[in-house]
Amino acid sequence: MAASIARRMPSLLLCSLRSGCRPRRETPGPCRERSLSSSGGVPSRTRNLLYEHVREGYSARPQLDMERLCAHPEEAARALEHRKGELRPADLSEIISTWQSLGRLRKEVQTLEEEKAAVAQQIKALVVSADPVYQSTRARGRAIRTRLAALYADEAHLEELFYTRALRLPNETHPDVPVGDESQARVLEVVGEKPTFAFRPRGHLEIGEQLDIIRQKRLSHVSGQRSYYLRGPGALLQHALVSFTLGKLVQRGFTAMTVPDMLRGAVFEGCGMSPNASPSQIYNIDPSRFEDLNLAGTAEVGIAGYFMDHAVSWKDLPIRVVCSSTCYRAETNTGKEPWGLFRVHHFSKVEMFGLTCAGTEHSAALLEEFVGLQKEILTELGLHFRVLDMPTQELGRPAYRKFDIEAWMPGRGRYGEVSPDSRAGGGVKPASAGHLQGAPVSASACVDHDVIILILGEHGDTVLDSP
Repeated sequence: MAASIARRMPSLLLCSLRSGCRPRRETPGPCRERSLSSSGGVPSRTRNLLYEHVREGYSARPQLDMERLCAHPEEAARALEHRKGELRPADLSEIISTWQSLGRLRKEVQTLEEEKAAVAQQIKALVVSADPVYQSTRARGRAIRTRLAALYADEAHLEELFYTRALRLPNETHPDVPVGDESQARVLEVVGEKPTFAFRPRGHLEIGEQLDIIRQKRLSHVSGQRSYYLRGPGALLQHALVSFTLGKLVQRGFTAMTVPDMLRGAVFEGCGMSPNASPSQIYNIDPSRFEDLNLAGTAEVGIAGYFMDHAVSWKDLPIRVVCSSTCYRAETNTGKEPWGLFRVHHFSKVEMFGLTCAGTEHSAALLEEFVGLQKEILTELGLHFRVLDMPTQELGRPAYRKFDIEAWMPGRGRYGEVSPDSRAGGGVKPASAGHLQGAPVSASACVDHDVIILILGEHGDTVLDSP
């Protein structure tokens, strides 16, 4: 189970109204054509579906804090080194150089557009007065338009180069986040005591099969690896966990929501996920029939899409949303996990999602509230767990800070993450559209198969031994 916070709102979650924006241009030539399909000139791995979404006029341009990046590149390089993501410190100079070239070009475009407007006014006056310089002024206007057409194409090309790289930059990092890999996670709190048994505890799959509530054998010809059936009390337990969690959160003021399971790639990328990555945990719908539809691995993507390009009133903050959904993930078989409900390809999850003010004190308070609710739910279920402050290499691209909750699994004799998330919700890029900024916070309230593993591990043997 995890909770994460992003310090700044992504472009998806902010008002897209901006003053002083030029209308979208239909850029001719290969610069436009190559990103219209994955088979075009831009390879899928270098495409940015969020930027394409912006370029097609659906959203405003993401606003990155490039002034700060240019002023303090050493801080950004250190952050990249600590996160060990897809970008390395050496990539920063290329991003900064492209940004500076784009800035110079935009200034030239602005100057020429102002001159073009002035020439147009001169031409109107010269027509009325029959001034002999009319023809030379018209020629100047044509030259400006020709130059602008070339600059517009260059601007579009530079802008695409910039955003396809810069949107892969990670978010800022909370100063208290430990540096390093998973082994550097800091234990913040331990709740409850490890259960003790007078016998060797059995694994959840063995217990589930004896109770005839889980079936995972002989399914390769039905649904492939890492799939499962729940039946009888197993299925009822799953529904009860979802109902219990939803009821608790609605009573606490959360708004319940149902979201689409299939979403456009731009929504995923706005949340810091990459549908075109190879390999990717995201299932793509047949591209020959649906050019850009993907199955969501968490409800946070659908909730983010709900707020996409919509303004949020400050008086309505913080916003708290809860959603139960089926999640689909192409989990990689590492060979380390035993059979059972570990790292399965489909599961149900109740997700908490919140929006609050950009100030870190507001978002930190909401994150603390979400973590408190996670602990309350697990405590009421009688489970032993610990809260971890996850290190830099576990934040991924979007998170500003991330807490994981690991529970004790008797059948495995060790702690295991209650959620299979590796980045756990709320994820966003350090990008925002418009003049407003805010912070999303998200957390997994209940991941059904993980909690079923824990309940069977702690109480399943008792059920089997009952007369």
